Amino acid sequence: MTRRNFVIVVADQLRADALGAFGRAGAQTPELDALAGRGTAFTNAFVQHSVCSPSRVSFLTGWYPHVRGHRSLYHLLRPHDPNLLRTLKEDGYHVTHVGERGDTFAPGATELSCDEYGFVEQPAKPWWGTPDDDAPRTFYTGRLDSDGPPDVDEAAVRTVEAWLGAPPRQPWVLYVPLFLPHPPFGVAEPWFSLHDRATIDPPRPRPSGAEPRYMQAIRDRYGLERLQPEDWCEISSTYAGMVSRLDWHVGRILRALESSGTGDDSVVAFFSDHGEYRGDYGLIEKWTSGLHECLVRTPLILAGPGVPSGERRDALVEMVDLVPTVAELAGTDVHHTHFGRSLLPLLDDNATVSTPHRTHAFAEAGFTLAEEPLLERAPWPYDLKAALQHEDPLLAGKAVAVRTEAWSYVWRLYEPPELYDRDGDPGELHNLAGRAEVADVEAELRDAVLHWMVGTADVVPWEEDPRRPTVELPSPARRLTA
Repeated sequence: MTRRNFVIVVADQLRADALGAFGRAGAQTPELDALAGRGTAFTNAFVQHSVCSPSRVSFLTGWYPHVRGHRSLYHLLRPHDPNLLRTLKEDGYHVTHVGERGDTFAPGATELSCDEYGFVEQPAKPWWGTPDDDAPRTFYTGRLDSDGPPDVDEAAVRTVEAWLGAPPRQPWVLYVPLFLPHPPFGVAEPWFSLHDRATIDPPRPRPSGAEPRYMQAIRDRYGLERLQPEDWCEISSTYAGMVSRLDWHVGRILRALESSGTGDDSVVAFFSDHGEYRGDYGLIEKWTSGLHECLVRTPLILAGPGVPSGERRDALVEMVDLVPTVAELAGTDVHHTHFGRSLLPLLDDNATVSTPHRTHAFAEAGFTLAEEPLLERAPWPYDLKAALQHEDPLLAGKAVAVRTEAWSYVWRLYEPPELYDRDGDPGELHNLAGRAEVADVEAELRDAVLHWMVGTADVVPWEEDPRRPTVELPSPARRLTA
């Protein structure tokens, strides 16, 4: 029996509600909508962190970020850390990592996890525009020139097309991390003008009740209060164009897969590492302690052999579930403790499920005050963001979010909590925390956070260390005896 291949495509900073298949009216995402139509879309999937590196480490290990301290941009997958790509490689898969992601693997870990890595031709770096201290910090660059060397995503897709022109002997894994729609917010034609500025959905307004302090601090430091509604529409339309270009790139990957003759043997997984504010609440980009649903809900699509077509699943899903799901589809054993749960039972319409896949979905973010020296330091255009965190580390304080089918709850180490009604207030605009009528709900979710933290505080390695090992000391050192 032929083992399944895997094409794993990871977008960067893509909100779930940016795709037509996930509910956005007017979205120009035909390729991803079609992929969802021939596979299964998970509409309630959540990443475990709202920042790139911790999220990527989490979904590749099946660990929550706090398990081994993978909570920053600078603590990456190390050679002693297990991860899904390494597990598959050690089980006989040929693993190819397309492009460069310096925000995932520490030195030495890529070599242990992959057989191949990089581009067939080097891309140009993103153009961030010209610094202007008098302008609001929106990360917006607008219409880009289509001439010149390929950007990161074009180089990645060309690499995929070349690789699938002569794929290695099966089984194989093609891991494709893409950059869009990560800022800078700019895109070339025809995508720049693809979405009508006059009809683009406006961003969510500011919350009506108490909000974390970082939200106003960002508005003040970035000068976002000066933006007019038409400015936010321009940014949102450009973001939508970037999503449409991402969609076009995914379509090229899927066509190359079919042309390779291996499409019938290959499972495709598509998702993002986190979302984007895109003007919601008067904010832009993301924040290291931000846990709003627009930041942590991801579009998750599975398609291929073993996955039913044209299906939607609304069950709560965490992206740590990727590890056991792919491993089970691959017929591979995972040899480390993780916190994922295979999604395959959700794909079987005939299965009798006595309990839900998950009753709670967790995410975490932020740092303790003592960890201030470990916070990022960055040049323009992230200089203001980094400076805010060092000037007032409380703005980046640790926090945990838990979501059920009905509620969103955020517990913050240094600030008051947040509680939102997911059914009546899906935009998370009205903080109900502290109200007597929801005190029981708040207590239940606070207790759920405690149980989660204790139950997932760490993992015991499967490799045993010998007790009382022989100690060989160099001369003139000596062993002390009683």
